[in-house]
Amino acid sequence: MAVLRPFGRRALWAAALLAAAPPGLGRAEEAPPLRIGYLALKVPRPLPASLVEPPPKDEGVQGARLGLQDNATTGRFTGQRFALEERRAEAAEEVMPALREMLGQGLRLVVADLPADLLLQAAAEPGAVLLNIGAPDDALRNESCRRNLFHVLPSRAMLTDALAQYLAVKRWRTLFLAAGPGPGDQLYAEAMRRAAKKFGLRIVLDKPWTHDPGAQRTDTGHMSIAAEAARFTQGAPAYDVLVVADEADDWGDSLAWRTTDPRPVAGTQGLTPTLWSPVHEQWGATQLQRRFRAQAGRAMTPLDHAAWLALRTIGEAAVRSHSTDPGAVADYLRSPQFEVAGFKGAKLSFRDWDNQLRQPILLAGPRSLVSVSPQPGFQHRTSELDTLGADRPETQCRAS
Repeated sequence: MAVLRPFGRRALWAAALLAAAPPGLGRAEEAPPLRIGYLALKVPRPLPASLVEPPPKDEGVQGARLGLQDNATTGRFTGQRFALEERRAEAAEEVMPALREMLGQGLRLVVADLPADLLLQAAAEPGAVLLNIGAPDDALRNESCRRNLFHVLPSRAMLTDALAQYLAVKRWRTLFLAAGPGPGDQLYAEAMRRAAKKFGLRIVLDKPWTHDPGAQRTDTGHMSIAAEAARFTQGAPAYDVLVVADEADDWGDSLAWRTTDPRPVAGTQGLTPTLWSPVHEQWGATQLQRRFRAQAGRAMTPLDHAAWLALRTIGEAAVRSHSTDPGAVADYLRSPQFEVAGFKGAKLSFRDWDNQLRQPILLAGPRSLVSVSPQPGFQHRTSELDTLGADRPETQCRAS
């Protein structure tokens, strides 16, 4: 019996999609392409806490390019073509002109790696349909939501809910919360406070981290950070887990193995709730990881996966709606029939109350996948995935 290679399986899958396509679809070269924009702001990054793996300069866009390839594979069978037009702004003031240029050229679907303030400005442009891959802000899914703004990236509430569920299952119910000074750190900490209350956990100490992480680069840096971590955690009330909020990845790793009492570290470092991780290998993820590494020469990051998923979301909606019209694709994203595979063991779909893509959240360590939330036992009347983040009764969104 012949063994099907990965390309053969993909070809059979695409052939099945062809069978579902309408008879009017012609050959791929006869169809106008669905043009997709990719708009990112190059944010200057501080020197990372560790130089073991410097942040990639092409993060995000490599995921979008792989998503385009996957859409093209399907398009060869369904008579549809896709094109990706990339814009990477060097400064915030260049973002809106770049977006207006794309809209002026007829693009309507734009994958956006932008901070929340610029994302809201972009959403105000007539005709724009944005897929957010860069801003986890909960406000964008609540009081600041927009009908033309879809969120592929999980919110901070989804991430912290995923962690809180796991801690509740493990019965690790008392937490020491350490939050950095950055705006993202403060928002992550606030999301963790809400998650703890939601899932019956108790924060016994809520303490800001103020130590300068640059001190660890001195000749005695390891001694300095060890002494600071010991002072920081000494005298704390009894707790099960130290939860850190350090989105810039400046100091969170410094606390592991250095606390006064032997306690695990979780949050933005340690046991981390995340959209994606290089250690994820289940549900066919190894195949995606290998294809990405062959293309980019490095591991796939959460931002890369969000960009890939945004392209696949558009491609899947185009195939299922039998249209490359941007309006028809956007309408199908909102429909109850829409779903897309993300190599995470569940079909993903958009919530109709806030345009957030519901999805499992990985709980990963540096070298292994520890668990996946939602955890068993957390039930929901429609989808267990809606136990993560703002549910319909909780939402403050009024735009969708």
